[in-house]
Amino acid sequence: MKPHTVLVIDDDADDRIFFSEAIKKVSPDVETHYCESGIQAIDMLFTKKIVNPDYIFLDMNMPMMNGKECLQELGKLIHRSITKVVILSTSDMVEDVQESMALGARMFLTKPDSFDALCRILKDVLEERWHRCFK
Repeated sequence: MKPHTVLVIDDDADDRIFFSEAIKKVSPDVETHYCESGIQAIDMLFTKKIVNPDYIFLDMNMPMMNGKECLQELGKLIHRSITKVVILSTSDMVEDVQESMALGARMFLTKPDSFDALCRILKDVLEERWHRCFK
C-alpha cells in the first residue's frame, strides 16, 4: 500500500512547520506538500505537480483567496471520492462549518492549541477514524 499524499494549504509559516513536525511524528511515510496560499495550491493541482492527494488540509482564513473560495476551486480539480478535504481553522462559527461542508469539505476542525492534540487529530484523520476527532 502506498503512503498517503497530503497537501497542506496554510498562509501561516509557523502553522506549516507545526503541522510538518506533527505529521512526521504520526506518520513519517506520508508524502506531504505545502502551499502558502490557495492560489498556489490550485496552480499545483491544475498543472499536475500534485495529483490526487489523499487529503487536503485547508486553512480557512487566508489573504487573496480564503478557504471557502479555495474549496470552490478545488471542487473543479479534485475527485472527492479520492481526495478528502479537511478544514483546519481558528473559527468554529456554525456558518463557516455549514458552508464548508456544503462546498465539499469532509470535515471541519478547529485548530488545536497543542502539538499533542494536533498529532492525535492527524492520526485519527489519516487512519480514517473520523468520529474520534470530535472527542
